[in-house]
Amino acid sequence: MSCGVAACFAVFIGSANAAVTAEEAAKLGTELTPFGAERAGNRDGSIPAWNGGYTSALPNAVNGSRGDPFKDEKPLFTITASNVGEYADKLNDGQVAMFKKFADYRINVYPTHRTASAPQAVYANTAWNAVHATLDGDVPRGFAGGIPFPIPKSGAQVMWNHLLRWRGASFVIQGAGYQQLPSKKVLVSETRINFQFPSYLKDAKPEQFNDGKAVYRQMAGFLVGPPSRAGEGISSFYALDSANDQAWTYLPGQRRVRKLPNPCCDTPSSSAAGLTTTDELQIWEGTLTRFNWKLLGKKEIYVPYNGNAFMGAKSNEEILGDKVYANPDYVRWELHRMWVVEATLRDGERHAAVKSRYYCDEDTWGCQLADRWDNRGQLWRTFWMSNIVAPEIPAVVNLTWQFTDLLAGVGYMSDLMAGKSNQYALKPSYPASEFGPDALTRSGVR
Repeated sequence: MSCGVAACFAVFIGSANAAVTAEEAAKLGTELTPFGAERAGNRDGSIPAWNGGYTSALPNAVNGSRGDPFKDEKPLFTITASNVGEYADKLNDGQVAMFKKFADYRINVYPTHRTASAPQAVYANTAWNAVHATLDGDVPRGFAGGIPFPIPKSGAQVMWNHLLRWRGASFVIQGAGYQQLPSKKVLVSETRINFQFPSYLKDAKPEQFNDGKAVYRQMAGFLVGPPSRAGEGISSFYALDSANDQAWTYLPGQRRVRKLPNPCCDTPSSSAAGLTTTDELQIWEGTLTRFNWKLLGKKEIYVPYNGNAFMGAKSNEEILGDKVYANPDYVRWELHRMWVVEATLRDGERHAAVKSRYYCDEDTWGCQLADRWDNRGQLWRTFWMSNIVAPEIPAVVNLTWQFTDLLAGVGYMSDLMAGKSNQYALKPSYPASEFGPDALTRSGVR
């Protein structure tokens, strides 16, 4: 199923809506991992076999902050503008363009570690979902407690796997986002955000997720900086049918909660001070309804992976460096197999990006690279998102991410957590009162 060169894409044919057969699902946990990845390594051994993931305790780890299990490893090689042609078949278009745009850009490539892991209950639920969950148009139905489509038949199924990837059921993160300009770095948000994924709660049942009104993600975020934005809040409910999405914001200057009219798509994201669109947060957090989603197959490609070094930095400024992209010494790139999905704007729909391409990890289902093209056909923005090893969950969790505007020559980097006490901390399940407009009213700064 996998392929290691840029021109070699498999085309998958089949019903995008139907669940897989019991015979197909029987491969989960045998020739496939419990999440549906190829258990075997690749032909030359540069991608190893999956052997259960990383489950050992991390050095100097407590709930919320953690050590780096690979801190003593050295890069195998470095990709620069002078040798990028040798590795272009394992790079996405956006990364190739970075070398053309920025002469000093580089990628340090490290040994590959397949660290993904999850609780046994999540694996068991994923196997159940494989033969029961379906995709009704753009809406998934009849799943709970795991990945809905571990053996995907369509691009839309892969993107739902990304949105519903395992990262814990309830957790809090603390992080900061910066605008990256050639001359300076500007702090635009410093946040504390509560997340909850109801389909992963202990009492979740598939029948709860048969209705498009069912909420699959709850979020409440509060800004503690910069001073000009301290006290702002935003809370959102994301539903299986995006027509039922809801979001509210609190602005201290107005001292009131307002419902956001359109928490969707290419609307500028308030949490990123308008520097990204709503659907670009963490690579992709959007509605599927504006695009056609084509599954191109799998590709072996270099992606940021096992990036615990981000969490151990002395300061965010060390990670940001002095360019409009992250300090390359902090970004650990590895070779992994990614599902490749291309999104093209549907007839009659509107969006600033008419085409996008996403690279989603076979082991975790997190999309870790993306490229977007504007309405003139120009490669416009390129994104990457790294992940961290978090065996106490257990999971490999996507966190720090960055986009570069290749036309304007500026960037944005978010979820930087250096020095934070609760970088990513599991929580007991939140009550409903922790989310929605009432939560913003109670927590708003007056």
